[in-house]
Amino acid sequence: MIIIGIVLSVLYVLGIISAFHAVIYNRTSQGAIAWALSLLSFPFIAVPAYWIFGRKKFEGYVLARKKLLDNQEDDPADMVTHIKPYVVSQQELNPQIHAAERMARVPLVTGNYCELLINGEATFDSIFAGIEQAKDYVLVQFYIVRPDGLGNRLKNLLIEKARQGVRVFFLYDELGSVGIGTSYIQQLQEANVVVHPFNTRKGIHNLFQVNFRNHRKVVVVDGQVAWIGGHNVGDEYLGKDEKMSPWRDTHVKISGPAALAAQVSFLEDFRWAADYFPDLTWQITAQHDEQQPVLIVPTGPADEMDTALLMFSHIINNAEHRIWISTPYFVPDESVILALKLARLRGVDVRIIVPEVPDNLLTYFAAFSFFDDLVNSGVNFYRYQVGFTHQKVLLVDDNLSSIGTANFDNRSFRLNFEITALVGSEEFAKDVQSMFESDFGRSTMMNDDDYSNKSIWFKFAVNACRLFAPVL
Repeated sequence: MIIIGIVLSVLYVLGIISAFHAVIYNRTSQGAIAWALSLLSFPFIAVPAYWIFGRKKFEGYVLARKKLLDNQEDDPADMVTHIKPYVVSQQELNPQIHAAERMARVPLVTGNYCELLINGEATFDSIFAGIEQAKDYVLVQFYIVRPDGLGNRLKNLLIEKARQGVRVFFLYDELGSVGIGTSYIQQLQEANVVVHPFNTRKGIHNLFQVNFRNHRKVVVVDGQVAWIGGHNVGDEYLGKDEKMSPWRDTHVKISGPAALAAQVSFLEDFRWAADYFPDLTWQITAQHDEQQPVLIVPTGPADEMDTALLMFSHIINNAEHRIWISTPYFVPDESVILALKLARLRGVDVRIIVPEVPDNLLTYFAAFSFFDDLVNSGVNFYRYQVGFTHQKVLLVDDNLSSIGTANFDNRSFRLNFEITALVGSEEFAKDVQSMFESDFGRSTMMNDDDYSNKSIWFKFAVNACRLFAPVL
């Protein structure tokens, strides 16, 4: 009994110390309150959870990024010279993404051609065709890689290209791809594919760190073409999961100077994982018949500011007549809720598509509290009825589209490494608009009764889960 009493006393002391830490260092007041209450009330559970999940910054990654930007022998210093002819001037810059450009590592560049890729077959047919055409190198990064049918197709293609003499670099998130298996990795390595987990727990300060995930999905071929979007590598992304089928997702293929910005993002992550920079191409091949401006914005917990949150808030605040959003998880920051409400007060058409069928009950219940608030403000919510929608897409007015990996939740805004492609093209926006209109046709619009008529237990679950929204 004495030992138990000592252990409990130590845990309560640690809970108090951790609560002070949470109040001082947490990024949001909501997060600080949620952690502090948990640490003081249930220290035996909350203390270990806080020191695994409660940190706000990724230790060491900032230094790795600085080396990339400062080391003139290894970084893409020549890219600055090559990219100048394609940089959009400040006078021509779309005000909707002016602040986003200041947060990105590479400026908004024109001379690109973007192709909208709807669902898994189109996406992976395009990616695999691009890899087959690679002459020098292929960069591959996914959050989830499964050793199933699609995963093996990717593996076999990368092995084939490596045996042809093409350099192949492969990154994966070790938690997202926990089931990838040693055999899968060994087969790639035996073919001289350079394979690394992102290695979140690298360094003594990160030993117990599992909360900062690398959620990026990026493929780059020869520095000329890049693919970014919501798809991971697994059969479910081709609609082969009976419970979640058909799977609805979106990617974008970018040909032109903006592919180099995606390459910079990959290099930052590779430098962290592998401790060196591969020698890559920084020459630019513009799509001379196309002038689509593209800004690539990598975001994550190593940023000085909450870049993803600021980027989306800025875009919403500058919208003039339309904001259409499709996201699988809608558990946003309060500032985003306020920005959406203000947009409605300006007369902006705000529509948000979310899944009818959830794959995460915590975020599903938490989202209902935001739905009830925003529907009363005039925001139109649509629940997608045909399978599961996983895409992360925005359409703003008639000339700005966003396709990437970031969800509208705290995890993507503050905890995950994400990447977003902002395309400032009316032509591309028309394609995105048509895609949205098709998705609206497969969705049911919510009304006030969808929440008010729910049982008291459902409402309790909704409000209980909302309390944990800052740490989800």
